[in-house]
Amino acid sequence: MRKVIAVVPAAGFGRRFGAGTNKPFITLLDKPLVVWALETLQATKEIAEIIPVFKESDMEEGVRIVEDYGLSKVKRIAPGGKERQDSVYNGLKLITDKSAVVLIHDGARPLVDKTLIRNTIKGLEGYDGAVAALPPKDTIKETDENGDIRKTLKRQSLWAVQTPQVFYYKRIMDAYEKAMKEGFYSTDDSALVERQGGRIRVVMGSYKNIKITTPEDLDIAELFLKKAGF
Repeated sequence: MRKVIAVVPAAGFGRRFGAGTNKPFITLLDKPLVVWALETLQATKEIAEIIPVFKESDMEEGVRIVEDYGLSKVKRIAPGGKERQDSVYNGLKLITDKSAVVLIHDGARPLVDKTLIRNTIKGLEGYDGAVAALPPKDTIKETDENGDIRKTLKRQSLWAVQTPQVFYYKRIMDAYEKAMKEGFYSTDDSALVERQGGRIRVVMGSYKNIKITTPEDLDIAELFLKKAGF
């Protein structure tokens, strides 16, 4: 079986949370936000190594939490970049095993579980990538630049993409290098593989696997965790 290496971008500013603490280190039930995802990856036997990506100004704090929480699968920490794509690319460049499978998971999604991680890894077989995603609950409209509705999209064919996303190292690294060379940026890793003709499989995600973007999201995550007994 190929070695699975997790790259965890966690270099966000978290401007909506106010000044003082960058988002990965905001407290969620007495732990830094990013620790929740890192601990789950640490506890997932399929994951051989974890490469967190922190802002350069957060490196010292990142090393501290790796030590404090016994995250032994973290051997290296990558410096963050200006955009998420730059940060992930920096993480990818630290991987030396070119035959590895790469799992990319946002540090701002603290409620990922081992089952979703394993299902996404399994979903890679026969494809160039596998992504966790959910069918939208709401009706989706497409508008023009003025906000006028152009059409109503069919929900049956729409998916809201999450992380984790899983790729063969060579496929995702080639896609990243091409995108960086051409100045193409996307907030979604699989989009870079798609633009090179890669086949991506959707794996059913989780409605609990929310991304923490606003203080309200933090409240929701706390409710989920307390209900789970944390």
